[in-house]
Amino acid sequence: MATAVQEDRPPEMDPTSDPPSVFDGTTRLYMSYWCPFAQRVWITRNCKGLQDKIKLVPIDLQNRPAWYKEKVHPQNKVPALEHDNKVIVESLDLIKYVDSHFEGPSLFPEDLAKREFAEELLAYTDKLVPAMFGAFKSGDAVKEAGNAFDYIENSLHKFDDGPFFLGQFSLVDIAFAPFIERFQLVLSNIWEYDITAGRPKLAAWIEELNKIEAYKQTRADPDALVTQMKKFLGIE
Repeated sequence: MATAVQEDRPPEMDPTSDPPSVFDGTTRLYMSYWCPFAQRVWITRNCKGLQDKIKLVPIDLQNRPAWYKEKVHPQNKVPALEHDNKVIVESLDLIKYVDSHFEGPSLFPEDLAKREFAEELLAYTDKLVPAMFGAFKSGDAVKEAGNAFDYIENSLHKFDDGPFFLGQFSLVDIAFAPFIERFQLVLSNIWEYDITAGRPKLAAWIEELNKIEAYKQTRADPDALVTQMKKFLGIE
C-alpha cells in the first residue's frame, strides 16, 4: 500500500464558490467529508497514493452550488470522478475504476476464489446499507445489527492469511469501512450496542483498519458524526 501523504482538507464549495474549470484535464473527485459513499473513493485514492493525481473537490451538501448539478452530476449527488473528459459515478464502480485506471498498488486480488468472494461481499454492502438505515428509523436497529454483524464476522473467517475480508487489505474493506465506522458509533451511542461483543474477528478488523493512515485521514470527528447521524435519523 502506498505511503499516506498528509494533506490539508480543501474548504467545502457552496453557491458562493467559484466553479472549477470542468474538463480542463484535471482529475477531480467531487465528494463530501460527511458522505460514506464518497469516503470509499477518498480512501481508495489515498491507498493508491494519488493525492497529487486526483484533486479533492468537497461539496457542501446542505448548500450545493448550482454549477455542480449543471456541469458535473445531473442527479446532484456525490461522489463523482471527473477523468478523461467524462464523469464516473456510483461508489462501488468508482473504487474499482480508480484501482484499475491509475497507478499504485492493486487493491483487488488476482486469486479467483478471493475475487469471487469479493464480488459477493460487495453485493452484500448494497443490501446492508439500506437495511441498517431502515432499521435505525424503524427502531429495529439491534435486531438488524445482530444479523448483519454476524454475517460480517463469519465472512472474516473465510481467509486466514490476514485480518481483512480477503486476508489482505482490499477494495472490500474500503467498501465496508465508512459504514461500519458509522454503524458502530450510532449503535453504541444511541442503542448501547457493541458490535464487537462476541465477534473477535470484527474487533480485530476494526483495530487493524484504524492503523491504516490512508483510512484514518478520511475519518470524521466521532462526536460530530454522531450528531449528524442523529439529525439524519430524526433522533434527538
